[in-house]
Amino acid sequence: MAGSLALPDLPMTASLRTVTVAIGDIPISLETADPQFRELLVQRYAGFIDVNAAPSYHFNVEITDPATVSDEDVRVYRQGRLWHIERGDFRAELDPRARRGWVRQARNPYSIDTVLRIAHSLVLAEQGGFLLHSASALRHGQAFLFAGISGAGKTTISRLAPNDAAVLTDEISYVRRDGSAYRAYGTPFAGELARVGENISAPLKTLFFLQQGPVHRIDPVDPRDAARALLRHILFFAHDVDLVQRVFDAAVDFVAHVPVARLTFTPDPDVWELIR
Repeated sequence: MAGSLALPDLPMTASLRTVTVAIGDIPISLETADPQFRELLVQRYAGFIDVNAAPSYHFNVEITDPATVSDEDVRVYRQGRLWHIERGDFRAELDPRARRGWVRQARNPYSIDTVLRIAHSLVLAEQGGFLLHSASALRHGQAFLFAGISGAGKTTISRLAPNDAAVLTDEISYVRRDGSAYRAYGTPFAGELARVGENISAPLKTLFFLQQGPVHRIDPVDPRDAARALLRHILFFAHDVDLVQRVFDAAVDFVAHVPVARLTFTPDPDVWELIR
């Protein structure tokens, strides 16, 4: 995909064609002339739509022939100052300096979901944050992350959450720097629960690496082991030496400021008595 980004200035009627999705306090406006796709966006990101937010980034979304879909893997690369995001079902481009881009995709929520995840991962990498393949929940004013390989129990720990806990996500956690600490935000990126997270945030208390076992138990994790394990769960697709280094630095800094432990548990709600 060659050539430079060339988007016209937004016309006065653009707000009528725009849906602004605010995740992690970073509003991204999605402009489309397709009314069915706008309705799909409103339904898909319900709870994360902010009609009053001043967008931090803007994408023009053009709906294309669904016959272009293939099983091609996602590619994220930079040419000059432009980021290119490509997969079999969409093509996208982002100018981070202008904070504007475009997307060409079929009328479905899966393509734009991927574009938003990757766009946020690029923005967070610049800020020392990241998206993490983990569940997360807020309880007693503090957030907890639950990471692990497939089958470790991310969906289970989310399903077992008590009534006084708010599930931020059962699939992809949103982590940002907050001064010298970190903060977790709810996301609309759902996993097996098929339930959008709550659009709230809280300071991060603990990151737990999950494993299922015969008893409930919490064990500390050495910071070096914690950083290595954390890097395995961070979602980052871009082939860029500078940003990869920033993600590595963010992981090292994170484990220096946030307690990390291993949580062994059985599928019983009592496990939440240990999570404090």
